[in-house]
Amino acid sequence: MLMDKERSQLLIVDMQERLLPAMSDADDVTKACERLVRGAQALDLPITVSEQYPKGLGPTAEPLRQTLGNSATVMEKVEFSCFRNAAIRHRLEELRRKGRPQVVVAGIEAHICVLQTALDLAAQGFETFVAADAIGSRLDESRRLAMGRMLHADVSVVNAEMVLFEWVGKAGSPEFKEIQALVK
Repeated sequence: MLMDKERSQLLIVDMQERLLPAMSDADDVTKACERLVRGAQALDLPITVSEQYPKGLGPTAEPLRQTLGNSATVMEKVEFSCFRNAAIRHRLEELRRKGRPQVVVAGIEAHICVLQTALDLAAQGFETFVAADAIGSRLDESRRLAMGRMLHADVSVVNAEMVLFEWVGKAGSPEFKEIQALVK
């Protein structure tokens, strides 16, 4: 199935300032997350951002926080799976009720919070997509293992460019030019 901008929502998981520097590919993951956010903003998709225990791990990292501006709903959690947090679950389900059953997931850590969130979303009937280039872990092996588990659980593993071009759907529009500029 293709991702559709009218049916999608974006979930950025725990891209926090004290956690991000420990990731093996932090800069690349951050850039991919920023591309997804800019694409979602350009196409007017809802964006949810989780923060795992921000008192200890800090807020969302500054570069991403600047990109987000006021375009996202930022929600605190202590649960590893975003879906096991009542407030986040309510938001995701409310967006599904409003016609957005597709969730594109990005963030850290791939083998903990991203994995558990994606597995829970898929188990609850969401069409779940994880952007492989927009997820990270401290160890590359942990990231690879997480992607393997997600694939076996019917989570679609994609990349940010696939997401953006499926959301825009066709060339020749002003939105296409914006999306194209994000991947150059």
